[in-house]
Amino acid sequence: MAHYLANAVKLLSVSCNATTGVAPALRVLAANLHTTAPVAKNWNGNNTGPQRWLQYNKVIYPPQAPEEAPRPAFVCHQKTNIKYSPKKMWYVASFVRGMTVDEAVKQLSFIDKKGASYVKEAILEAIEMAVKRHNVEFRSNLWVAESFCGKGRVFKGMRRHARGRAGEVEYKHCHYFVRLEEGAPPQNYYQMPPKTGEQQLDDWLDSMRKRKVISSL
Repeated sequence: MAHYLANAVKLLSVSCNATTGVAPALRVLAANLHTTAPVAKNWNGNNTGPQRWLQYNKVIYPPQAPEEAPRPAFVCHQKTNIKYSPKKMWYVASFVRGMTVDEAVKQLSFIDKKGASYVKEAILEAIEMAVKRHNVEFRSNLWVAESFCGKGRVFKGMRRHARGRAGEVEYKHCHYFVRLEEGAPPQNYYQMPPKTGEQQLDDWLDSMRKRKVISSL
């Protein structure tokens, strides 16, 4: 913001020297007051976002014993610097948790939200990674084990208001993270709600009625 104001003051001084009046300089300054265009110039192209999530793909596990249950394969993927609010992305990310990849892609195709297209693209890219790099045999035998988003970079700009006032505007970005796991999804991904008092009483009565006297007829 300080860099933008310094350029605006410099532009004002140059315009005042070039013209005899102050009105042309004020018109030039007012035309550049809204900072939608300078946001692209301030973008750091070398910043690719967080990289720790992708390091889980490089973990090497020890060989398993024959009697052990087979360890399911998984793949982690992310999409960074999405021009979308993280609060809005949270709804889409929570929606696909616990779904199979086919069901998630099908449902996201009918969601009329901007974030749904990014989530769908990330899941499809993760499926390709699982098949090509992680030796997953069947691409449909995957489910969404983790799906969440994080806050990205926020650019602050200035916006014109009435009576010569100025307001602040924020251009928010977010990061989306997904982990696909091999196998069938669990029946209940989220924890079941606690039982009510009536349900607990019914369970107790059923347990009492099922009692049996040992060594009886």
